[in-house]
Amino acid sequence: MTKAPLWLPAAEALELMQVRPQTLYASVSRGRIRAKPDATDPRRSLYHRDDVQRVAARTRGRRSSETVASEAIQWGEPVLPSAVSTVAEGRLWYRGQDACELAGHATLEDVAGLLWESAPPRFVATGSGPVHAKAATPLQAGLLALAARAATDPPSRGRSRSVLQAEAADVIGTLADALLGPSTSRAAHLHTRLAAAWRRPRAADVLRRALVLMADHELNASTFAARVTASTGASLAACLLTGLSTLTGPLHGGAAAAVQALMRSVSTLGSEAAVREWLAHDRPLAAFGHPLYPAGDARCTALLEVIELPPAFTSLRATGEKLLGEAANIDFALAAMATVHKLPADAPLMLFALARTVGWTAHVLEQQATGQLIRPRARYTGPDIAR
Repeated sequence: MTKAPLWLPAAEALELMQVRPQTLYASVSRGRIRAKPDATDPRRSLYHRDDVQRVAARTRGRRSSETVASEAIQWGEPVLPSAVSTVAEGRLWYRGQDACELAGHATLEDVAGLLWESAPPRFVATGSGPVHAKAATPLQAGLLALAARAATDPPSRGRSRSVLQAEAADVIGTLADALLGPSTSRAAHLHTRLAAAWRRPRAADVLRRALVLMADHELNASTFAARVTASTGASLAACLLTGLSTLTGPLHGGAAAAVQALMRSVSTLGSEAAVREWLAHDRPLAAFGHPLYPAGDARCTALLEVIELPPAFTSLRATGEKLLGEAANIDFALAAMATVHKLPADAPLMLFALARTVGWTAHVLEQQATGQLIRPRARYTGPDIAR
């Protein structure tokens, strides 16, 4: 009698569990199912048979809607249907098109047209001057600029899709002015304006590629927050402000700053000593791993294809992958890009913010079309209710 293999490919694991790929990846990220690279094809993963069978048995019985909803909001099944983007088979897809392939030739404006289902917009400089000259950082200026518009722009509910698309391009132009400073440039594309603002004309193409790769990432935290705001009928500026506010968290758009801090430790201690020190102090290494990419972040690979890594980054990548068993991710690639092209320290977050406004807008438009309010229920865990 042939003994069943201990490690299963994704197709067999999914067949046993009767779930979508996202649920399998979520179980891996939560430590419920062990995974390892397939020795015959490192781009694919194998999953421990005993773990798969245990999780499958646990989920076969009928579960209450409360349990399903509770698990869904923590790296489970998508909580909302969306046609904007998804991560499947280890790749990021924008309306069915491979984002990494688009990064080879498309601009952020092209991707906006694809995701908004419109002609490619232009994110032109508004020429209105700085909204808040006293802002200490570009990020503060961006938040204040969107807040100013959120206080005066009309609600999104009840307005046509074409009007909202035009307004979105204008709001994104306002944010670009705030982050980069007013410009008289008539650059047709945002990546050329970024390169000019940072005085790095040779970086224009890699900036274009990064913007395309960061334009959307299905229902991440900032996108979900923007959709909740959109569901109330709030203005487009308010929706983008919600997304940007959420993006600033260290577990989201601020992760590249943690990679830069790690690199400072690497320059002092060396890669292995730095990684071991961070692990010893229970500090997460934001440069490695992503729950949706168990075989490695495809966006990172696509960006690093056009970057010659400095020795310190090469060493950190090898050390981190050896000690953690996780591949480098997009935050690692953004930090490397900023170092190679001598971009401002906050360039990764600014790129992330400007690119992701395109995805947030697509989700806002999609949410508006449903006309539904997003209103989850809480599972009460407080003191007993007095009768």
